[in-house]
Amino acid sequence: MRRDYTERGELVEAHLAADWPTQFAAWFADAVAYGLAEPNAMIVATASAEGRPSARTVLLKEYDRRGFVFFTNYESRKGSELAANPYVSLAFPWFAMQRQVLVTGSVERVTRAETEDYFASRPRGSQLGAWASPQSRVLPDRAAVEAGLTAAQDRFGAGPVPAPPHWGGFRVLPDTVEFWQGRSSRLHDRLRFARTAEGVWILERLAP
Repeated sequence: MRRDYTERGELVEAHLAADWPTQFAAWFADAVAYGLAEPNAMIVATASAEGRPSARTVLLKEYDRRGFVFFTNYESRKGSELAANPYVSLAFPWFAMQRQVLVTGSVERVTRAETEDYFASRPRGSQLGAWASPQSRVLPDRAAVEAGLTAAQDRFGAGPVPAPPHWGGFRVLPDTVEFWQGRSSRLHDRLRFARTAEGVWILERLAP
């Protein structure tokens, strides 16, 4: 099962934007225009305090020069691991375009106001689901999920659903942002913006 990456061209320094937010915005717009299913889906990798890794796919909800934002139950596995070990990596697997964006960095919680603003924009079913599910906990069966939803519906009735206190956003503060373009013979182009100890961003080319 092998495919040679030949259709999408090259990524050279002269084609790259001056900073990672501008380059990410351009590639993200390309992914949307290409028609990728859920182009904001990203793999989030965390690790426990003991260094045992875990990964899952979540949806990017915001990005700017500060970093990349996603929302979750703070008591979930990823939430608990980030509380104990606040470092993360992200991967945007845009393989239909023969591209990836790879990010490493640390995390901080977004403000409660940011969480509440985003939560208010969610569909009501998703709002109730945030209250219904003790995310990542072991359950006896599907009926326990349905019971949690019923309890949330009974609790809030037809009224507004507030953001749970245990639910909110993380902002990934990047140290590196790599733009990966597939090339023939596995000699891919890899250009990485990296932040130095002094806080200055530099551009590096990595071996494929």
